[in-house]
Amino acid sequence: MTTYDDRASLTDLTATVERVRSAVEGVIEGKPEVVRLSLTVLLAEGHLLIEDVPGVGKTMLAKALARSIDCSVRRIQFTPDLLPSDITGVSIWDQQRRDFEFKPGAVFAQIVIGDEINRASPKTQSALLESMEERQVTIDGHTYELPHPFMVVATQNPVEMEGTYPLPEAQRDRFMARVSVGYPSPESELRMLDVHGGVSPLEDLQPVAHAHEIGKLIEAVRAVHVAEPVRRYAVDLVAATRTHPDLRLGASPRATLHLLRAAKASAALGGREYALPDDVQALAVAVLAHRLLPTAQAQLNRRTAEQVVEDILGTTAVPAATPPQTPDLGMGRGAPAYGQQQPRRL
Repeated sequence: MTTYDDRASLTDLTATVERVRSAVEGVIEGKPEVVRLSLTVLLAEGHLLIEDVPGVGKTMLAKALARSIDCSVRRIQFTPDLLPSDITGVSIWDQQRRDFEFKPGAVFAQIVIGDEINRASPKTQSALLESMEERQVTIDGHTYELPHPFMVVATQNPVEMEGTYPLPEAQRDRFMARVSVGYPSPESELRMLDVHGGVSPLEDLQPVAHAHEIGKLIEAVRAVHVAEPVRRYAVDLVAATRTHPDLRLGASPRATLHLLRAAKASAALGGREYALPDDVQALAVAVLAHRLLPTAQAQLNRRTAEQVVEDILGTTAVPAATPPQTPDLGMGRGAPAYGQQQPRRL
């Protein structure tokens, strides 16, 4: 069991995350909100799906995040001929020992970069299912634990592009959040020409945090307090996706858990030992939208899953903060209690 002395304090968390954030933003120009979401997913023990058109820096973002932390990193280039055993590993017969020897695949690393994950067949994509959910791999009846911390950062092109396969619903549900990098502003693109015009800053990026530090920060995030009304608010948001007329598939209970974990990480990044409804609101679109399937009529009306989540945020009652209380949170300070107020937007 982790004790308070073993956990990192919020001061340590803020300082370490600031170093990582600065290192990544030195490579990714003009996208601070994307970098923050990436760090939120890392500290929440989730996996990140980066979806956008080619050339906007999806793979560079994943590499920058991995290189800024001193940990094991493996990159998998997903192609139509990639096999599941290339990812998980395979048992090979050793003639000298007269026994099978397990050769670990690319998934045996602390940060796994899956580049263009939707260019591989669904069979190969599904090779990541067990590792992403249970942090282990089962081969020939033997179970092998994956290192800690463990995070999959996958990039994908929009499904409408040539040579892509849609991710199965079960795999999309295992990604805590989806983010789009988007095109840079003209000013950011101009700075990019100056910085990336010669040598790529990714080549000079040095680790600014150790994997052991990240593990301690994850323990600190786990201890962030979430009041019962905030938990109920997250449940209400997810439940609303299951009955919305524009959706034929709502979010799963796993989505509720991911939303709560991400809110705790967001609170810790904000220097708080308790989560607020604002943390849940700010992350709802990124955590929920990629899991939802719009109805055929909604697609004809050009209604996206992101728009549906925005509508739900606007119609779901939000807990309102009241004067702070002081329950024992194990991290030093008290957390506020919550009442109820009308829906509001950030």
